[in-house]
Amino acid sequence: MSLKIKFFSAGYCTHPEAVVIRDGKWQSANFPSLFAAIVHPTLGVILFDTGYSSRFFQETRALPLRLYALATPVYFQPADSAVSQLQQAGISPDSVNYIIISHFHADHVGGLQDFPNARFICFNSAYQAVKNRQGWSALKAGFLPGLLPTDFERRRISVEDLQTVLLPTQYHPFDTGCDLFGDGTLLAVELPGHATGQLGLFVVDADERSYFLIADACWLSRAYQDFIKPHPIASLIFANDREYVDTLAKIHQLHQLNPDLKIVPTHCAKTWEGLKRSMTSSL
Repeated sequence: MSLKIKFFSAGYCTHPEAVVIRDGKWQSANFPSLFAAIVHPTLGVILFDTGYSSRFFQETRALPLRLYALATPVYFQPADSAVSQLQQAGISPDSVNYIIISHFHADHVGGLQDFPNARFICFNSAYQAVKNRQGWSALKAGFLPGLLPTDFERRRISVEDLQTVLLPTQYHPFDTGCDLFGDGTLLAVELPGHATGQLGLFVVDADERSYFLIADACWLSRAYQDFIKPHPIASLIFANDREYVDTLAKIHQLHQLNPDLKIVPTHCAKTWEGLKRSMTSSL
């Protein structure tokens, strides 16, 4: 099937580069918050994450969640939101039928409330890890409860309930995944470590370009290309440090075996610049 995919950046945050990659500089760097819009020939518009929204500032006005905003200062204007950018591209919020959630950090789910008809696809393990968290517990998990729609439970689809399939050999060492729509177009795998139940997505577009959307399995492309770990201080925010390293090693191996695969970390400015140059068509 012929899919169209286009990437956007819904705001960005800043943080010392050396925290996210060990050979980085201790000066502040910009980390865009990417999301993808996928147009499926029969299922319509599907998003992978949503980036930030103005609700981030509302939800971090008071302690303890204000510490989230202080740790990673966010730069965002209303025109940067997923809903605004999609409307500029001719896509109404009502026409978004599905949102695939990589994980529940605020820079990935900030815009969920803007899409009233969307079903939410995520690993159940990811949702269960955050659903009851409030206050300091939510802060530790990078989760802002107020970002979720009040009817999230009703609209949620658990990846664990979907069809498990063998993946194409070119995706080794990822051998099995979940066929999200039963047609082989969108294949999800678990990328644990950064967050419980983090979801990665394999997708091939109409021009036969293959993408692997890896969310926060690493922050910069050099990390998976050269297998460079983050600074040990970063492990304080990981769900599981050992699983993070194991996941990064698998993505590194995948890159070596399949160098033409476009691997997309959500927050890599270099990757974002390359995507902007390569995107020639509208949705």
